[in-house]
Amino acid sequence: MAVLKFRVYWEEDDAVYRDVVIKHSQSFKDLNDIVLKSFEFDNKHKATFYRSNDHWQRGREITLEKYDKVYVKEPLIMEQTPIGTEIKDPNQKFIYIYDFNRNWTFLIELINVSKDENQKQAYPGVIRTEGLAPNQYGTRSLLGDKFVEVEEKYDLTKGEEGFGEEGEGGSGEESTEEEQTDTFGEEL
Repeated sequence: MAVLKFRVYWEEDDAVYRDVVIKHSQSFKDLNDIVLKSFEFDNKHKATFYRSNDHWQRGREITLEKYDKVYVKEPLIMEQTPIGTEIKDPNQKFIYIYDFNRNWTFLIELINVSKDENQKQAYPGVIRTEGLAPNQYGTRSLLGDKFVEVEEKYDLTKGEEGFGEEGEGGSGEESTEEEQTDTFGEEL
């Protein structure tokens, strides 16, 4: 059974990507679920795939369900569509849109096809993670929620007295040793 390896890029930053493996007989619903899991997104919103070409133009649509909108061509349904049926090119590409209000967009590219299954690997699965995933409902920082709490507590967005822009308020001359003290009167 063929195993497909896809690289899933976050459209906003191609340094943020996940490599996922999936069997060619598994459905687009399985691909949908592993993409969301790999980026730590919930599974509560509408989603759709588009078969794409090398120029990332949208082709045939593969939706989670049939939505109330006008379709150029009747969409395929993720649950009923095996991935292998939509691979038309050795470098097949798909565009994945999740949460139509926020319009999260991921670019998916087939990067490898293998005939051998790894018995230790669960399919579908994530085999490589690069970059910090975007936060689905807000901003994420390397410091996590702790920094947000500090920022809110001390309101770091307001300028405080004594702090100005570079080059502001000085005559350009170096200060004397006497002037080099901190706010507690101690020499620096």
